[in-house]
Amino acid sequence: MKRQTKLTSQQQEQLAETKSQQIAAREFASAEKLLREDASQIIVPPAIAERLSESIKNEPKPAPSWWRRLLGST
Repeated sequence: MKRQTKLTSQQQEQLAETKSQQIAAREFASAEKLLREDASQIIVPPAIAERLSESIKNEPKPAPSWWRRLLGST
């Protein structure tokens, strides 16, 4: 049989403190910076990356801005 030991309240406090120290909180100036940081840490599966690339290729190009249309440059 497996023996279980009970932690004293002091040991429980120390354990909780240790766990809280391991999880470092980070603050971001904006939601965009948070998303960029998250995206840099995630590895996208190749199949999804390929599908995304194909989807982006099929998107129509945005219309030229009003000043380009006015000046006639493309």
